[in-house]
Amino acid sequence: MLKFTYTETDVQLERLKTSPEELVAQRVTLAMRVGRGICVEPTQASFLLPNQVSGLLELEAAICREPHQEVSLCVADADFMEVSLRGTWIAENAQTGEGVFVSAVSPGCEMLLLQLWHAARSDASCLRE
Repeated sequence: MLKFTYTETDVQLERLKTSPEELVAQRVTLAMRVGRGICVEPTQASFLLPNQVSGLLELEAAICREPHQEVSLCVADADFMEVSLRGTWIAENAQTGEGVFVSAVSPGCEMLLLQLWHAARSDASCLRE
């Protein structure tokens, strides 16, 4: 499972061995125990990858092998490709931009997405310096 954590200032991506259903159950249980609200809803999330990041062809092939089409790749503009994932948004309420988005795709596709995400962020940080 891929887990995107959205904070006020950043987005982080990690790969977890647990399923989205288990994570949602844990979050709901935690919210109940501490008396906090929780919003859980099916949705879609997207992020951009630069066209020149190495591995896009492998990602396209992996996406074609996905049985449930939970992930798609399309041209965003001349410089970027947009990766879209179907999954679940978990937050304290429906109006907040801070929360967690989880999506389950095949392990090979998850690994490629994680590698490309980190490569793109690494390239972007080098450009800022």
